[in-house]
Amino acid sequence: MIRFSAQLRAALGVQVLLVSAAAAQARPSPSAEVRSYLSVDAPVVALVNVDVVDGTGGPGKRRQTVVISADRITAVGAAGSVAIPAGARVLDLAGHTVIPGIVGMHDHMFYTTPAFTSVQSNYSFPRLYLASGVTTVRTTGSNAPYTELTLKAGIERGEVPGPRIHITGPYLISPGPTRYEGMYELKDEAAARRVVRHWAEEGAEWIKVYTQITRPIFAAVVDEAHKHGLRVTGHLCSISFTEAVELGIDNIEHGFRTNSDYDPAKAPDRCPPGNFEALAALDLGDSRIAATFRAMVAKGVAMTTTTVNEQLAPGRPGPDARTLDAMAPWIGEQETKRRANLDLPKPIGEIYPRMREIYPKSLRYEREFVKAGGLLGAGVDPAFAALPGFGNQRALELLVEGGFSVVEGVQVMTGNGARMLRVDRDLGTVEVGKIADLVVLRGDLLADPSVIRNAVTVFKGGLGFDSGKLLAAVKGQVGVR
Repeated sequence: MIRFSAQLRAALGVQVLLVSAAAAQARPSPSAEVRSYLSVDAPVVALVNVDVVDGTGGPGKRRQTVVISADRITAVGAAGSVAIPAGARVLDLAGHTVIPGIVGMHDHMFYTTPAFTSVQSNYSFPRLYLASGVTTVRTTGSNAPYTELTLKAGIERGEVPGPRIHITGPYLISPGPTRYEGMYELKDEAAARRVVRHWAEEGAEWIKVYTQITRPIFAAVVDEAHKHGLRVTGHLCSISFTEAVELGIDNIEHGFRTNSDYDPAKAPDRCPPGNFEALAALDLGDSRIAATFRAMVAKGVAMTTTTVNEQLAPGRPGPDARTLDAMAPWIGEQETKRRANLDLPKPIGEIYPRMREIYPKSLRYEREFVKAGGLLGAGVDPAFAALPGFGNQRALELLVEGGFSVVEGVQVMTGNGARMLRVDRDLGTVEVGKIADLVVLRGDLLADPSVIRNAVTVFKGGLGFDSGKLLAAVKGQVGVR
């Protein structure tokens, strides 16, 4: 057992958790497959000389030591001030940065291809998330909830590699003018309550509503979900942000581009056809935006930024080499063509008009939401060139582009997500007593946000996964399985 006097701890600025080997939590034994991806598996591990961005929003710290015992962080402090236990595996990480495991707040297990088909991806996606440093995800809407519940159980038993999963049930909509494949249409309030009860019993933690839903049915969904301890999020349009807040929603997805509060043609329970035109013309100094934020903050309604938004806008980067490497070859060809079409002066078959004007406003909208006191999380919504994990990493670069500092962006992607999932007692920050979900990045993240792409080792519950091995396993698999 490691012991320090209180005076010494205070003098050195060291956080220490007193543990013994007997008291350390036993980890489930990983399967042979999971073990094949591990690069660090030791009872005690010390990460030394590493820079730390801890996810709390506090300043980054240089040359730190982080000690992991079993599945917990047991010490954090300046290098040289932390006693490293005898027998610990010591990793000298000079030139590296450690952040908490990323918490993905809009991370499906299915892929929307450039041809707008859907591929359930229970093999490639968990590995991509974990390889990229995403150790916790919420499946924010599911096409196949039962397969995802089975995947979650397999990961928890240590049989397959992947992040911690918080399950969201299927997409819920009302009958209306648009037919959505794979979504559950609620004909009345009784159906809404019955469906919510079912998924509560099956193990879902969240319910998601989609763009076409009426206020009475939405209200029934929220009421029944809250009765059973579930929470509700939504990709909105027929119900505006302020309407959803009044009706009791807990979280809102995608941000600015899905809010119909500002369209003068908005009719009750209808998604206005000209909403993108209204958003493109909106001045971000409009007083209605501040009113939206006040309503959300007053009711504690969080918002999720998604990197898929960038994929809908012309003039943005196309797929990079690692993205194309992960895709099946024909998917890469489809995406290259989709991006080229999107960048034409008049794209053919464009379904998200005016995103050239709307997308930059989305970045500013999120920053202003946080300035107003709002809780912002981040996710990817895997589609097109926004792949699992890679898209989560991209969120940091986009947050910085929108005016956040690196430290603030990491907080959005880690600590904030843990708060939104109510797991912040154990996850989301690099602090003593927390579960050891950590990402080792090659380079100086504080100086360059693109370093977020350089995951080397991803610790989940104290086990260190080799990012390169996980990525190699999914080469060419996105769009296949």
